[in-house]
Amino acid sequence: MPFKGILQNLVERTPGATGAILADWEGESVEHFSLYDDYELKIIGAHKGIILNRVRELQQGGVAGEPREVLLSTDRAHIITGAIGKDYSLVMTLDSDAVVGRALYHFRQSVVELAKEIY
Repeated sequence: MPFKGILQNLVERTPGATGAILADWEGESVEHFSLYDDYELKIIGAHKGIILNRVRELQQGGVAGEPREVLLSTDRAHIITGAIGKDYSLVMTLDSDAVVGRALYHFRQSVVELAKEIY
């Protein structure tokens, strides 16, 4: 399944999801699927990828191990950012009332699918 299909499937099967973006190590969009403004999702994807890379740097040598995902919750949304190898990240945006546990389940499945396509 190509990247776009994986991202679209993730958003459509996750209640409350509003978008998903696959970004490279520089934060550039490889592919995305959005139910709202594409430009805003690309900006979110770039910035959240930077945050994930910073968490990786801070965690190097730490006892907790390599970070898999970062969850940011605000008063208006949830944003999940996850690593796909060393060079890519997946970012999914959700409404604030979305069930985060269910979203993480679908998110992690998509990370595995994307990793198979990339590597």
